[in-house]
Amino acid sequence: VFISDYFFKSNLAENFSSADLHVEVELAKSKLYDISSWYKSGGIADLLSSNVADIKYKSSSADTLVLEGKLDRPRLWSAEHPNLYTLVVILKDSLGHIVDCESCQVGIRQVSKAHKQLLVNGHPIVLRGVNRHEHHPRVGKTNIESCMIKDLVLMKQHNINAVRNSHYPQHPRWYELCDLFGMYMIDEANIETHGFYFLQDWKNPTLEPSWAAAMLDRVIGMVERDKNHASIISWSLGNESHYGPNHSASAGWVRERDSSRLLHYEGGGARTSSTDIVCPMYSHSMGNSNGNIDEYWEAIDTTFGLQGGFIWDWVDQGLLKEHPDGSRHWAYGGDFGDIPNDLNFCLNGLIWPDRTLHPAMHEVKYVYQPIKAALTREILKIRNTHFFESTEGLEFSWVVHGDGYSIGSGILSLPTIGPQGSYDIEWQKGPWYSVWASCSKAEIFLTVSAKLVDSTRWSEAGHVVSSTQAMKAEDATISSEVVGDILRVYQQSNWEIKFNIKNGTFESWEVKGVSVMDKGIFPCFWRAPTDNDKGGGATSYLSRWKAAHLDCLAVSTKSCSIHSSDKTLKIEAAYLVTPTVENSDVAFTCEVTYLVYGSGDVVVDYNVKPSSNLPPLPRVGVEFNLEKSLDRIQWYGRGPFECYPDRKAAAHVAVYEDNVGNMHVPYIVPGECSGRADVRWVTFRNKDGIGIYALVYGNSPPMQMNASYYSTAELDRATHHEELVKGNSIEVIILGS
Repeated sequence: VFISDYFFKSNLAENFSSADLHVEVELAKSKLYDISSWYKSGGIADLLSSNVADIKYKSSSADTLVLEGKLDRPRLWSAEHPNLYTLVVILKDSLGHIVDCESCQVGIRQVSKAHKQLLVNGHPIVLRGVNRHEHHPRVGKTNIESCMIKDLVLMKQHNINAVRNSHYPQHPRWYELCDLFGMYMIDEANIETHGFYFLQDWKNPTLEPSWAAAMLDRVIGMVERDKNHASIISWSLGNESHYGPNHSASAGWVRERDSSRLLHYEGGGARTSSTDIVCPMYSHSMGNSNGNIDEYWEAIDTTFGLQGGFIWDWVDQGLLKEHPDGSRHWAYGGDFGDIPNDLNFCLNGLIWPDRTLHPAMHEVKYVYQPIKAALTREILKIRNTHFFESTEGLEFSWVVHGDGYSIGSGILSLPTIGPQGSYDIEWQKGPWYSVWASCSKAEIFLTVSAKLVDSTRWSEAGHVVSSTQAMKAEDATISSEVVGDILRVYQQSNWEIKFNIKNGTFESWEVKGVSVMDKGIFPCFWRAPTDNDKGGGATSYLSRWKAAHLDCLAVSTKSCSIHSSDKTLKIEAAYLVTPTVENSDVAFTCEVTYLVYGSGDVVVDYNVKPSSNLPPLPRVGVEFNLEKSLDRIQWYGRGPFECYPDRKAAAHVAVYEDNVGNMHVPYIVPGECSGRADVRWVTFRNKDGIGIYALVYGNSPPMQMNASYYSTAELDRATHHEELVKGNSIEVIILGS
């Protein structure tokens, strides 16, 4: 007789002051084997043929025993406080001798539901989650514990508190680590019939009685193996498998076996009787993506019944491929001569295969941050959105930036804010106010951050948990100089601009004898597509753009005139932008005014009129090329990492410096990248400090800026990052926000 299985359950008192403990223990029969046959067969064990007797446990009661106990003042498990106990189940014979012993880590917690709410220990937790495939960049689906730990460390450091095992039960050690680190989990059965979507004449297995046993087997195997893990708050019946009676059967079995957790299944519209959770998909993180995630979370944070979600997905599933010359690259479908394949649709992660962060990860950390700060001119409100953790372990600080430069900082002393609590500071009583009030800069930003006081299992002391920035802006004054009225515009030996009257564009631009621009300024409406632009077949953005021939536009000059005065040189030009396809209509008409001042400032005013039959546009902006030696970039805007108008909440406004080469983001499949949002000004300089300076004018909003050695055409051409070829200049794209 031995312990075959056990199921730990805890029922918490209504006020959570005590827990009734139940352990269902299953005793199993033993078997007797004649092992002499094993040696005759070369040491290969045939258990079925060598079984000579079954030894069953004899008892007047059933083989499943229920052990009961009670624990006062239990330390409850949650992702914020992953408190664990060690359960030991001991089997003794009638003489008190130990016959068998089993043990595991367990957590005491309650999972329940209320109207439109998932509750853990009585609280409507928020799931800040990701979907996770098992993947290692060298050994593929082979699991390595250090890689699992790396994943959990990165998740916790970026405020991720939940994981969905997609789309199969994962390595047993993963569950133990999630229990230990504190990670809410949806455990998912290894069931997917996605391919039947394309087979209209075939009945989906989820509708077929002949497949019921196989589906149940996978669901039962998952539940029975993983049922003692505290991190699992919900079971999932699989992924993208339509919906049918086999799901109903599986759901019925799970609810009968384990009523202590919820049940999840997205198929069938996420509103069937086989799911407790409305769970439509997806927030898709393929390539340069995650735009508008802050808007998702604004809705989640303010709408009753919305409790978060799981980003698709965690890691790019590329494999490191080495070439005979020693070079390496991230390979995906088709790179090994594999047919059929799904191309780069395995590259949907927030991180690269080697666990390097995608720029979007900063945005995820920001929208997932548990400490929120709302900043106005009157009140600074700090909210602790944790459900179990206070701010006792955090240190708050503040810093004020004027026009991008730090002008004051300090520690922000606060009382401890309890879970779901908040604290208000009157604006004028804040420690930053004297610096703020005396500052004459055009723009002033206040940043409030919260850091860990002590080290944790997943981070060192000083790790920034949350950071929020707010702005004070005032109208800037503008000044200019009077210059001559000739087409060759210059100011002594300081600068010179040559403008081509025939084509209405800049021929050259020199500063102190150094060429800074050799081509421009042209209207720009095309960008290299991202992975998500390509999804959707004929209805995808890329298909619609190409149908409108937006990928093959040519610019011609309709008119150009020059008006000079004693103060400025005014150039007015009109462009026609037409697809190069024969018999194409004009797609855009652009009316442009250049005002050239003696200071060397050039004010550019674009008026773009698109035709009425165009799809949503890839971009609207201007493009110019700089000398490649102007590789030192400094900008006042959001950063330091890549960000876009729809993915910028995590990127704080400040003055940043970098090299143009570092701006590029090496997505495995090249596409649009390297953008920086809400840029007030940007400079490109050579090693001697000579270059060009671009800024928003008057009341114009901040701009979106890209700078790269790789042209848009090159990013569009290459299918792997290592195929990219740098150009002989720096392509700069500036867009209106």
